[in-house]
Amino acid sequence: MVGKQSPSEAPSASRPAQPAQGAQGERGKAEPKQRSTSVVIFALMIAMLLAMLDNMIVGTAMPTIVGELGGLDHLSWVVTAYALATAASTPIWGKLGDMYGRKGVFLTSIAVFLLGSALSGMAQSMGQLIGFRALQGLGAGGLMVGVMAIIGDLVPPRERGRYQGIMAGVMAVAMIGGPLVGGTLTDHLGWRWIFYINLPLGAVALFAISAVLHLPKKRAEGRIDYAGAALLTVGITALVLITTWGGNEYAWGSAQIIGLGALGVVSLAVFLYVEQRVAEPVLPLHIFRNRNFTLVTAIGFLTGFVMFGSTTFLPLYQQTVQGASATNSGLLLLPMLLGMLVVSLVAGRVTTQTGKYKVFPIVGGFLILAGMFLLSLMDTETTRFTSGVYMAVLGMGMGCLMQTTMLVAQNSVEMKDMGVGSSSATLFRTLGGSFGVAILGALFTSQVRDTMAERVGSKGAAVTSGSAQLDPASLKLLPPAIRDAYTHAVASGAHQVFLWGALISIVGFVAAWFVKEVPLRGAAAKSSDGDGDGNGDAADRPAPVVEAV
Repeated sequence: MVGKQSPSEAPSASRPAQPAQGAQGERGKAEPKQRSTSVVIFALMIAMLLAMLDNMIVGTAMPTIVGELGGLDHLSWVVTAYALATAASTPIWGKLGDMYGRKGVFLTSIAVFLLGSALSGMAQSMGQLIGFRALQGLGAGGLMVGVMAIIGDLVPPRERGRYQGIMAGVMAVAMIGGPLVGGTLTDHLGWRWIFYINLPLGAVALFAISAVLHLPKKRAEGRIDYAGAALLTVGITALVLITTWGGNEYAWGSAQIIGLGALGVVSLAVFLYVEQRVAEPVLPLHIFRNRNFTLVTAIGFLTGFVMFGSTTFLPLYQQTVQGASATNSGLLLLPMLLGMLVVSLVAGRVTTQTGKYKVFPIVGGFLILAGMFLLSLMDTETTRFTSGVYMAVLGMGMGCLMQTTMLVAQNSVEMKDMGVGSSSATLFRTLGGSFGVAILGALFTSQVRDTMAERVGSKGAAVTSGSAQLDPASLKLLPPAIRDAYTHAVASGAHQVFLWGALISIVGFVAAWFVKEVPLRGAAAKSSDGDGDGNGDAADRPAPVVEAV
């Protein structure tokens, strides 16, 4: 209320006016809130690092694990069990966060991940390790989607760009640091520490989030969609197993792969039927009615397909053709990762300052297309500097797309669907990566075997009969003529992978042109015409203020 001012209350030259004091008070309140939000973001980045680092860190320890536990025939399941559990649980974690509150669900996923990590470190047999890795993957499915959804709650889309560089940096650290840390821990402390290292990091994240993050509690009235969750899990599991086993464990036309394909199609078809008839679907289909959400989800799938599918073979090319060591081949990816980091920082800053983002999917789509085409030009004579430049172009494209697609996806759904929106975008990118590795891997293997057969005949077929990928130690044991033929075969296989990656990138580049520039929630400027997709009001509303202290 406004009352009369007494003489003693009147502003004077020697005393600041009351509004100024109020402004100082507001600033005083804002500073602790900003600090606590920074603590939460730091803890979220630790959780994100745990989710991304784990598969990278495990690979280098595999030979040592097999040497101690045995079970060579089941070695691939150490990775497959983790990947399956992560992919299948991702949408379920997202929905649970929407229904029951994100903080409790996220803390639960961290606890499950840490329990799986501790048990994996204590495993006494390969069977135990596979089972505990599945438990660990179950928790990991909630880490990434939890990070994205909580950031979506805390930070309006207009302001979220400033954190893109941090997330890109975490990705770069995981991709480069994972193999290095895994090798160092295995050599000096033993392979069990690649799992135990998660415990102190996870404890920091648990403590910080428990103490500082306060989100509104929720209690959904509807029941959990158990039927939908089960059907989606079966469908995703079938798809991931197809991409994991196809061309490796079983031929693509085998009864096992065809059976998995039929199981996946039927499960997902019934899933779509069920989701239209339950009160709280695990994956609400209405979010796909928004054009922007559908487009960026498709772009995310294609980005995962190209990025994971192609970059899987870059270290192999570098080790086999360019003669890099396993450690150096990881460091040689630095141009790509630095390009991704720098451009992600720029894209985030521009998005925050202007509220404009459509240009980044378009530019990113073009740069990925250009980078993949340039990489397809590599042969046995390509220098490391030249390949580094090509990788930098690809990395810049990834920097434009990786976080921008998630930003647009979250801005395209209502706040109540933030979890399922984030999990859907994450899931489709993951599935894209799985399909990319499988399909482009099949093309690579076929090309390597054909080239070997052309150059050295039956001797080449014998070399690549078990696998088209030879480790550097095995390569050195080959006769010079066969080793030279294999080098050319790997270069030819890489050419096919990157060329097909470029062709597939065209689809993502074209799709980016149809993304509509919808005002970001929290933007100062408001649009009067909406987005044309029935989301205009939601996009123009400021994001709800979420208490973080």
